[in-house]
Amino acid sequence: MVCNMKWEKKGLIFCANKEYDWMYSHAMIPTPILINEKTLRVYCTFCDKEGRGRVGFVDIDSFNPKKIINISKEPIVDIGLPGTFDENGSVVCSVLKEKDKYYLYYVGFEIGTKIRYRLLTGLALGDDGLNFKKIKKTPVLERTDKELYFRCGPFVLFEENKFKLWYVGGSDWEIIDDKMMPVYRIKYAESEDGIHWPEESILCIDIENENEHGFGRPYVIKDKNIYKMFYSIRVKHKGYRLGYAESVDGIHWERKDNEIGIDVSENGWDSEMICYSAVINIHGKTYMFYNGNEFGKTGFGYAELISWD
Repeated sequence: MVCNMKWEKKGLIFCANKEYDWMYSHAMIPTPILINEKTLRVYCTFCDKEGRGRVGFVDIDSFNPKKIINISKEPIVDIGLPGTFDENGSVVCSVLKEKDKYYLYYVGFEIGTKIRYRLLTGLALGDDGLNFKKIKKTPVLERTDKELYFRCGPFVLFEENKFKLWYVGGSDWEIIDDKMMPVYRIKYAESEDGIHWPEESILCIDIENENEHGFGRPYVIKDKNIYKMFYSIRVKHKGYRLGYAESVDGIHWERKDNEIGIDVSENGWDSEMICYSAVINIHGKTYMFYNGNEFGKTGFGYAELISWD
């Protein structure tokens, strides 16, 4: 059965414009969480002049997402020490509140010499959604023999008394348009504490055709006992487009990319690329927050679900 979504784009919400030295540009990978009835906090990564990302937030009105209430004045997760996996950037991907703690999973950006970069996942914990502390200086998703360069793009849910993780993993590069580009797939793993994760994971979504070479941060919601995943697809010669899949167990997925119902615009901030979608249900409405051109350099905006037929 085909059930196509129909989204109405509502426009750009925020893009950094030299507000602070650490918030010089971008608003990457919007990650929303409802702080209270009126406030929706959207965690994002902002870049300094050198392009190094740090985690901050934009608080918006949960009844009117176009209305900005507050913007973080300082980073809540900073870059790491010289020589560490996050020395060149900390990129937020998933935030959840569980057991009176906020778990903020981020990707550390490490520049390579014989490869362009390495992306591994770290974790910061907080009590109030504002103040976070990295639990250690090394990744919680460290490299393995099967995933040498990428264990990144994490999204975590707490369910059935365990932490469930969907992430992007891989060890390969491919030359596309004379540029070395990463190749990676969506994987699944479980943890009892959200900190210690197994080296072995389960393949969820694989590359299906010659035009694909990877995926961006998966975002999973559960609706009527069905897992629904929104993710970004790296398309050769185009950049990112959005995809969608469903699962009854969170492990075995059926791709339904043609049902996503949203694509690039004819012009403007999301005319070349659309990526890093996050879908949330609040006050009887369903919103999608997402990035547009240049991986979030043009900021983040949102769309509202009009129908799902």
